[in-house]
Amino acid sequence: MWMVVVMLSLKGNAMNADTEENVLIENITYDELSIGQSARLLRTLTLEDIQAFAAVSGDTNPAHLDPEYANDTMFHGVIAHGMWGGALISALLGTKFPGPGTIYLQQDLHFSRPVRIGDTLVVVATVSSKDDEKKRVELDCVVHNQNGEKVLHGTARIIAPTQKISRPRLSAPHIQIFDPEARFHALLERAHHLEPVFCAVVHPCDAESLMGAVDSAVAGLIKPILIGPAKKIQAIALASSIDIAPYELIDVPHSHAAADKAAELAVDRKVEMMMKGSLHTDELLHAILARPQLRTGRRMSHVFRFDIPMYSKPLLVTDAALNIHPTLMEKVDIIQNAIDFSVIMGVPNPKVAILSAVETVNPDIPSTIEAAALCKMAQRGQIKGGILDGPLAFDNAISLHAAQIKGIDSPVAGDADILNVPDLESGNMLAKQLEYFAGASGAGLVLGAQIPVALTSRADGPRTRVASALLGLLVAHAHRQKD
Repeated sequence: MWMVVVMLSLKGNAMNADTEENVLIENITYDELSIGQSARLLRTLTLEDIQAFAAVSGDTNPAHLDPEYANDTMFHGVIAHGMWGGALISALLGTKFPGPGTIYLQQDLHFSRPVRIGDTLVVVATVSSKDDEKKRVELDCVVHNQNGEKVLHGTARIIAPTQKISRPRLSAPHIQIFDPEARFHALLERAHHLEPVFCAVVHPCDAESLMGAVDSAVAGLIKPILIGPAKKIQAIALASSIDIAPYELIDVPHSHAAADKAAELAVDRKVEMMMKGSLHTDELLHAILARPQLRTGRRMSHVFRFDIPMYSKPLLVTDAALNIHPTLMEKVDIIQNAIDFSVIMGVPNPKVAILSAVETVNPDIPSTIEAAALCKMAQRGQIKGGILDGPLAFDNAISLHAAQIKGIDSPVAGDADILNVPDLESGNMLAKQLEYFAGASGAGLVLGAQIPVALTSRADGPRTRVASALLGLLVAHAHRQKD
């Protein structure tokens, strides 16, 4: 199902471009109106207009939202909702002609031609009759496109205002469209031509982790090998109506044994990734670290990948789940892991913001000193493949406007691909704020070992687990190319 999240703020352009520069909005009273008098409004249709109208109206007709479907219709492409054009007539009457105080009584509409993305509409309302007793007015309303072709026409009946009204002009709310379904499918598309890899699903003894593994298999991302107490897993599958019959199930007595078995399969190259189930992270990682064959010489670290409604591109956050108080040299590995992963995700030379509370080096704030050291290490080639800057406060890292106000001249500020946090506490709080306050869609992965580990929270649903499996698939195939 098509879904959007609409973010509103009190900024943006007024609907009527002709009056943007006016400080006040003033109406035209009944007595000031005359037969033949008219006014107009201009508006160019964008994809965001269509999505926003669908969000607020609930009209998700695929003719407006699904290009593949729309191309096969008589219109041969996506078109605007008819009532979007009707809404422009309402905007003209309510804001300009006659303006505030107008009471909309009736409107008949006739649709002549579809409106497509990029079309500029000219809305004209002309007074055709007046009723002095009831202060009612009829207006002929016509909407043309940029080619002069009529797309909509009709008659509006209103009660015109009798009192003069002058008010400060308000800007229209800025609407930021976020379609998590589209973002998710775009992410899935990255794995479209990749074959699934064998994945050890470690102790999937709850419905969420078991469903996440099965959904990932159905999506063509993994070939799951379920490892855990067989009877318990089968009982959960039965109770939750999850079909696990197509998948291998290895019976072990408990979570510790499941982690050990998964690590053994990885050593023997029988699996190319792992997916955490209902066991403690330390338990799983200990099994990996206990086997030198699975080590790379780097510190293992976790990276979140977020799609955030108010940010223009995916954002990585590291390390928010694994390393509690990383040292300077451990941060080198954490950042390098994230850079390498970002490159795998199609971002060459990613921009890394080293976060702290301030943007200046302060000896009383150790993270600022480490940030400066990390940047110098990157300059000398000790960290490769990315552009580093820091210390940067969070606002400077993700907002160019905030950075400009503070006079920060940086290739990273306002355009970060990766946020490196000072410690796990700050990172974990940031990640959960992005998810629960900002509406971000996230997925997580452990890097730095010979195989990736899809690491999710117990609160994560199947969708997040599928996204994490996809990230693991991309990393696993990147490892194949190195081998």
